Amino acid sequence: MPDFGDVFSVAHAASLGGPAWLQQRRAGAAEALGDASLPSAAEEEWRYSPIGKLRLDGYRPVPAVAAGEPEVDGADLSDSLRDRLGPLSALVVTCDGRLVHTDISPQASDAGLAVRLLADEAVPVGGLGGVLAEPVDVFGLMNDAFCAAPLVLEIPRGARLADPVAVVNVVRSPSLAVFPRLAVVVGDGAEAQVVNALLSDGGELFAAPVAEIDVGPAARLQYLNLQELGSGAVGIDQTAATVASQGHLAIGLAAVGGGYARCRVDCTLAGRGATGDMSAMYFGDGDQVLDFRTFQNHSAPDTNSNLLFVGAVEDRARSIYSGLIRVGPEARGTDAQQTNRILKLSEEVWADSVPNLEIENNDVRCAHASSVGPIDQDHRFYLESRGVPPEVAERLIVEGFFGEVRARLPVQSVAAGFDEMVRAKIGPDR
Repeated sequence: MPDFGDVFSVAHAASLGGPAWLQQRRAGAAEALGDASLPSAAEEEWRYSPIGKLRLDGYRPVPAVAAGEPEVDGADLSDSLRDRLGPLSALVVTCDGRLVHTDISPQASDAGLAVRLLADEAVPVGGLGGVLAEPVDVFGLMNDAFCAAPLVLEIPRGARLADPVAVVNVVRSPSLAVFPRLAVVVGDGAEAQVVNALLSDGGELFAAPVAEIDVGPAARLQYLNLQELGSGAVGIDQTAATVASQGHLAIGLAAVGGGYARCRVDCTLAGRGATGDMSAMYFGDGDQVLDFRTFQNHSAPDTNSNLLFVGAVEDRARSIYSGLIRVGPEARGTDAQQTNRILKLSEEVWADSVPNLEIENNDVRCAHASSVGPIDQDHRFYLESRGVPPEVAERLIVEGFFGEVRARLPVQSVAAGFDEMVRAKIGPDR
């Protein structure tokens, strides 16, 4: 495996243990890596990205647990996270790729909420591979091979969870490659909020999380993907979702971290009357590259999707957005919207925005819009002419620019904390 190094091997996948079915799944994926290679920017789905610079030989995957190895204090981690996240129906914490804490409130337990670590399940319980039958790229293949703690979150039919469920993946060890895996299964008519967070300090690491979301008929799910990687991290994230008849899924992305951070979201509206909304709020500075790929897939009649991605870049940062609305031949009555707005706060930044449509039915309403540009000088002049200092005027304009998407992000009780990170990026002198 010249592209992946000896550490990303079949032997290492086997060392992670678990039930026979999971070991077989890992081994098959690890063997497939022998014929795989890293993508290049020449491929359409990786166009504009700096993927050609990625080298994996400096990272090591999560090791097998050695006998007598001290455990991470998950309770200590969970206390600090609860202070930040507020009331929760459940909190699940992984650290360096291993599950270290699970806590479900009595109310959520009574409602039937279940969190399953698949490494403890003698037979598959569903969820894993239910939406993503096959990996879409080599990083999904690596996730299949080297995920040490795949999790399934089950919200049963008719359940109503008052508070969010938070799954928080913390990476502390330098040079580690982690592959978090989460499957969320929402039963018929159930309602829930889920936060899936990826956090690290400033050290170098590689993270390739995969999330699968299955929203049942007439179910409603708010799902917030929170990315706060350190400046030395490379993150390549994928979320794939399917929504059944009359179901409603709201996916939100909030991203400020990573040296190179990519997020791909595939949302398939598979049942009549299904709705899938996407929103993202992101801010890049320094030499960051924030890369987003979205797919709004309409495969059933009378489905609706609405996407709003809003980002800002300053210093020498780069933003990449590419989105596709795909309407299948059976998806008459589709209503799909796609909007991407990027604010450039310095001369050296670069932003790409590429919206696309692929329509195979005439009875649809689809639109896309894209804008990339600096701060509106009329807005600045208006504020300054009323006595607002220039640096304050610019900060207010940037905060206002994010206002619409900020109000749309799902799980508002947690998304509110993201404001402070954006303000820190803007800085007190703006």
